[in-house]
Amino acid sequence: MTKNEEHTWKLTLAWDGTGFHGWQVQPGHLTIQGTLAGAIERITGERVLPQGSGRTDTGVHARGQVASFTLAAPIPPANLHRALNRALPETIRILSAEHAPSGFHARHSACAKTYEYRIFRGEICPPWLSRFVYALNWPLQVDAMRQAAALVLGEHDFTSFAASDPDLATRNAEPAAAEESLHGKSAGVRVIYASSWHEERHEDGDLLLYRIRGNGFLHHMVRNLVGTFLDAGRGHIAPEEVRAILERRSRSAAGPTAPARGLFLDHVEYPPASSPEP
Repeated sequence: MTKNEEHTWKLTLAWDGTGFHGWQVQPGHLTIQGTLAGAIERITGERVLPQGSGRTDTGVHARGQVASFTLAAPIPPANLHRALNRALPETIRILSAEHAPSGFHARHSACAKTYEYRIFRGEICPPWLSRFVYALNWPLQVDAMRQAAALVLGEHDFTSFAASDPDLATRNAEPAAAEESLHGKSAGVRVIYASSWHEERHEDGDLLLYRIRGNGFLHHMVRNLVGTFLDAGRGHIAPEEVRAILERRSRSAAGPTAPARGLFLDHVEYPPASSPEP
């Protein structure tokens, strides 16, 4: 590439969100986006604002967030990858750095995202896990939680599971590109492709994992779903009540918001046309 030619970049990142005020730049707060932008500027001398596949809240972690931006600096991908990991704090790691086709956008080009929520099941949560799980030792009917989770599959209006806050009009989503096909429908409509609970046994204690894959997610949607499924697991609601909660389209109908520390943005998917340039 020539010195003055701009290239689109695609980064895949992982981070421990404990010490950050979420992804999006906010005045007076330490954020992932702001920290990444600062590292890019120190390396290249160019001031850019990396665009993420979606926003994550304070305390939420990521194993596969994607960010995009353009640079004029003629830096090889391997060099940028190495330099960013040297410039960033150890709580943020760049997993890959590559060129992407012109017009690629981490959010608008995405077609699906997967989140995972982790619940620790045991008497004592080890300190090395406590930042990354919701430690919960209540008796739970996991089969009831599985039944409830299955009821959100397909296309639904998830307004009941969206955060009730004055910023909802702009934060109302971490929309993927597939959201464009929902034009003319309620802003709360999303399509969920997978929604399931799994149990894992570990030496440190058992984990209960919720995985959900969809074309887009509302603000707090996954954490509100988890809180509602936990209500079903505790016997506070019947699993089939999830249908009525969806139909109510009211945040007050759903369960509590599960803590941020158990949530991970697992990975983001893109159509083949969004693959990196050879």
